[in-house]
Amino acid sequence: MSPSSREGRTSSAEGLTTEELLEAELIDAEEDLRPAPPVAEARRRLRAHPLLLLVGIVLASLNMRAALAGVSPVLGEISDDFRMTSTVSSLVTTIPLVFMGVVSPLAPKLARRWGTETVLLGALVLLAGGIVLRIAPPLVALFAGCAVVGSGIALLNVLMPGLIKRDFPERAAGMTALYSTAMILGATVSAAAAVPLEHALGGWRGSLVSWALLAAVAACAWLPQAVLARSGTHHGQAAAVPAQRRETGRSQVPGHPQEPGRPQQPGRPQQPGRPQEPAPAPAASGPRLTRSALAWQITLFMGSQSLIAYVTIAWLPTIFTDHGMSRASAGLVFAFSTLVQMGGSFVVPTLAGRMRGQRLLCTVVALFMAVAIAGLLVAPVGGAWLWATLLGLGQGGALGIALTLMVLRSGDAHTAARLSGMAQTWGYLLAAAGPLVLGAVHQVTGGWTVPIVLLLCVCAGLVLLGLGAGRDRKIGAPAG
Repeated sequence: MSPSSREGRTSSAEGLTTEELLEAELIDAEEDLRPAPPVAEARRRLRAHPLLLLVGIVLASLNMRAALAGVSPVLGEISDDFRMTSTVSSLVTTIPLVFMGVVSPLAPKLARRWGTETVLLGALVLLAGGIVLRIAPPLVALFAGCAVVGSGIALLNVLMPGLIKRDFPERAAGMTALYSTAMILGATVSAAAAVPLEHALGGWRGSLVSWALLAAVAACAWLPQAVLARSGTHHGQAAAVPAQRRETGRSQVPGHPQEPGRPQQPGRPQQPGRPQEPAPAPAASGPRLTRSALAWQITLFMGSQSLIAYVTIAWLPTIFTDHGMSRASAGLVFAFSTLVQMGGSFVVPTLAGRMRGQRLLCTVVALFMAVAIAGLLVAPVGGAWLWATLLGLGQGGALGIALTLMVLRSGDAHTAARLSGMAQTWGYLLAAAGPLVLGAVHQVTGGWTVPIVLLLCVCAGLVLLGLGAGRDRKIGAPAG
């Protein structure tokens, strides 16, 4: 490595390069697993044909937000059809979030048993099935479909980053950008097309179910990968086993010395005709996250920004239409706000990696969202495009810095993966309360003033959490 490139790879206290941050944000939920020999060999063959992997990643990423973003522009019609109150209508967004939080911890266990490729295929099948179930006539089918959709998205959320990091190690930064772009584009197109699809396909059911086709196409792309990845394994054999980890050989986040690749420890010698027995599980190690104030600050920061994001997904188009904007225009403004998130999600993490502390950035992104939300009280229709721009930049930046803080505040990749799991589980459960509570308050008060003021209080809390999470410290390190 040349001296100039060494200078670019500085410690997190001195600044990370953009490429390092993009790669580090791909937190691997399977950090402590190593594939069974037949699975490892099958994956080597798959990597020899990266186009199939690339197509699968793009298609899966397009699906990760589309099924949720396409609901809110037609939520009024869904509510009218089922005669739902605002509180009940909010469950259409709340239920997926609850299941995203509950199912997330199961993803690494399922991947260990069946393999990442097979679980991703199952997630896309779940997603397609849940989308179809949502349009069935009984109200209970709508909510059951929301639960299935949330479960499928949870598995994609947890496993996709690690798969990208594993299969494209030399192009992780570029693949991260592609993955994030595809995810945002899927949500943008879904929101913008919701009302036109409703008109073209005869109602909100046609608009929602149309996205099952995209999930089905993505599942078809992952089917051969799932089959190939499991080829050669014995019936009942797990796809991965716990990897032995040594404290000196633990994978590090960028800026810390690391050994190339994951540490490989052999299990018992394989006997002819018998599957290899798994190596013993590693002993638990690393800081106790549930006893770390810093870990909880990051988790609550993640949850609070997610709460604002999903309240926006659930209610922003309705706020616009309740103030006189047409449904088609409200869907376009909401889609534009989603698209603008792309700018914040790339710029803010880049700045965060070059700073010793991120308190100022946490405050700025929260203020962007607060100004946009306050604008909904002053001129909800006249300033809609300005508020959408500020809100999108703030939301994209808040998500980007939340992911970056998981990396910068963790001393190693193992802790980062555990922190990511904690933040996703508790963060989504916290976020699930947002649409439900604000929908209930709207129903009780008959307007949007009090719900918007409550959302401003969440922005204030986000500032306080950012002041704690943005300090230049490591989880488990002595305070000082």
